[in-house]
Amino acid sequence: MPNEQAPTLTISKGPHPAVAAAGRWQVHALADPAVIKQLTADLRSVPANVAAWDLSQISGLDHIGAQLFWNAWGKSRPQQLALAPSHEEVFSRIEQAGALELPEPSTRPWYSLQGIALPLHTFSGHLASFVGLIGQLTLDLGTFLKRPLRGPWKEISANVFHIGYQALGITALVGFLIGVVLSYLSAQQLHTFGGDIYLVNILGMSIVRELGPLLAAILVAGRSGSAITAQLGVMRVTEELDAMLVMGMPHGFRLIMPRVIALAISMPLLVVWTDAIALLGGMAAAKMELGLSATYFLQELPGAVPLPNYWIGLGKGVVFGGLIALVACHFGLRIKPNTESLGQGTTLSVVTAITVVILADAVFAIVFKGVGF
Repeated sequence: MPNEQAPTLTISKGPHPAVAAAGRWQVHALADPAVIKQLTADLRSVPANVAAWDLSQISGLDHIGAQLFWNAWGKSRPQQLALAPSHEEVFSRIEQAGALELPEPSTRPWYSLQGIALPLHTFSGHLASFVGLIGQLTLDLGTFLKRPLRGPWKEISANVFHIGYQALGITALVGFLIGVVLSYLSAQQLHTFGGDIYLVNILGMSIVRELGPLLAAILVAGRSGSAITAQLGVMRVTEELDAMLVMGMPHGFRLIMPRVIALAISMPLLVVWTDAIALLGGMAAAKMELGLSATYFLQELPGAVPLPNYWIGLGKGVVFGGLIALVACHFGLRIKPNTESLGQGTTLSVVTAITVVILADAVFAIVFKGVGF
């Protein structure tokens, strides 16, 4: 006795041929290789001038059975189709999936308008956000000056400790090595022309005015700037930033301003520390290479480096510290709540902070080109 639930396909002959299907067109009924082979052959033998398809007698239909009909129709519905309402959704999903196409790879050249406009749009967005961050910082500083007792003193103190005190070791090590290398190389060239006594001038001016502030800023940008960005990024991932807004705690007053103030305080002190250690390294190398005594070095240093150079170095420290903190906070607040964005934002923050510091140093060199010589 034949199974009444087996899938069947009937093709009527005549001037207006039609196709009628019945039974269960589901995966368990189509699992038999003989059945699926026969149905596939029947569907392929359907004439091209079929007037109508009647699927209303199908008792069960899933995606597998519907795909057989869809392929037989040439991936488009026939004009005359009788379909049970419960099966309409299956064919609708297949129709929508069939309309999806993978986008073709872009063949636009790198110099196309879109290729230029997108980076400009991204840069303008960062610039506008950064300017807004500076404006909010100005307002927060005004509020802090009006009500200093209600300010975030604990946050400022904690950031001075983490950003300033804990960076003394790495800045001392790198500063000492830079002083040794610079003194050694300069001594070799000066000794060739008999200008050993000018080593103090070269070391003093280069370290106090340029290398000390720049070296300290680069180290702080890589060490503390990345830490600030990562801290704010993790707070974004864990939704702590949203919770602060819900509790009425502004990000600028509690997160950004304490870090900017802490870096503006710590950086000049780190500059003095780096200058001193770098000069000690240069002094040691000068003693070994040229035989210059430490007493002579210290006696000649005040005359070789005029006092305005110290103030320029300290001013650079304040500016560099504020810029590093602003850049780090800017990218930290723009991080999206996922780990991939956290890594990209931290990397971009360090690169941008170092670039901004070098640009600011160039501006200092142009503005104060006639001062301290």
